[in-house]
This record gives sequence, structure tokens and C-alpha cells, in this order.
Amino acid sequence: MNTTFLAIASVLIFTAAAIHVLIFFLESVLWSKPETWKRFGVASQAEAEVIRPMAYNQGFYNLFLAMGAGVGLVLIGTRTFLEAGVGIASFAILSMLLAAVVLITSSPKLARAAALQGMAPLLGVIFLVLALAVP
Repeated sequence: MNTTFLAIASVLIFTAAAIHVLIFFLESVLWSKPETWKRFGVASQAEAEVIRPMAYNQGFYNLFLAMGAGVGLVLIGTRTFLEAGVGIASFAILSMLLAAVVLITSSPKLARAAALQGMAPLLGVIFLVLALAVP
């Protein structure tokens, strides 16, 4: 395994996890603040209240993906469970990447948000593949 590419992948996976923890806080903890729901394109307090249960739930999905990436990183760091860590981290960041694809295909006006959500996982996948493929 190429340790340089693995280190770069690990930084990108950590970044992806941190972004998803931030999204969790926005959707599940700070949703009631107008500056938060306006970031998501919600036009009114009434609309934000209707969306609130869905945002709360979706925030936890983001947190769980971040936790998966984190567990993968911890296992990668142990070296004893390197393969398991790569598998768990890969599943988490591929899920993040596919969620970004769903976001942009379902609402092209959210391309910026999809790029923020998906760029670190995409690069993480690329560098994980390089870490595995390049001696």
C-alpha cells in the first residue's frame, strides 16, 4: 500500500467527515435559526417548520456517514485492521459522494452544495484507489 497516497486519502476522508458533521449541526441542531434554513433555500419560517422533521432526520444521516468515515480512519490508523478500515471508510465516502450526485441531479440549483458535499469524498476515493494500486 502506498503510504503517501493513503495519508492524502486520510486527510480527505477526515475533511469529508468534518463537512458532514457541520451539515448535521445545520440540519439537526441549528435548523430553527433563519440564517440556517435560508442557506438551504427555504423561503419562510412556516416552510422551515414543515421541513424541520425531514431536516432533523437527514442531519443524522450525515452524522452517521461521518461516524463511518471516522471509524474507518481509526481502523486504518491501527494498521492491524487496515483492510477493514479501508472498507468502512470507502463505504462511507462513496455514500457521501452518491448523496452529492443525488442532490445535484434532483436539484441542479444546489450544484454548489453538492460540490461542497461531494468533492472531498470524490478525492478521497481517488486517493484510496491510488493507495491500493500504486506500490
